[in-house]
Amino acid sequence: MTTVQEREDLLNELGLDAQNRAALGRVLGTGRIERATERADGTMEATIRIKEDEIAWDPAILVLPHGGDLELTIINDDKNTHACLLPSNGDKKFIWLLNHSKGRAKLNLDGPGYYWYSSPGGNDEGRGLTAAIVVLGEVPPEARLDRPAQPRP
Repeated sequence: MTTVQEREDLLNELGLDAQNRAALGRVLGTGRIERATERADGTMEATIRIKEDEIAWDPAILVLPHGGDLELTIINDDKNTHACLLPSNGDKKFIWLLNHSKGRAKLNLDGPGYYWYSSPGGNDEGRGLTAAIVVLGEVPPEARLDRPAQPRP
């Protein structure tokens, strides 16, 4: 089994942990993982950013403890203009991010699973500007498939 440090060392050796080495951007999952914070009213909040000259979201994976409302602050510290296309129940949210700018989005992600987001302009996605929001929890009983119980690990 590979340790976290061995994984980081290998990604560094192969040039997959930084922009403009072996990859134009970072490989998804090579960045930080961070948990959203939850306020007393149940609304979650977090900040994501594009660091200067990195073409990667930080954190690369944002984890929510359960489904619900998320207030997200998006910061573009890069010298280039980017965008953020975010998932949300009802309709996606789009925020244009001029260089050295900040935006806010209110999202509703009501079910567990992986929600992907990216910067769809100027081939940012192809260069690695994609990330994920992971919502933990169980699917509510009314949304489960009508099938026999499945073995769980």
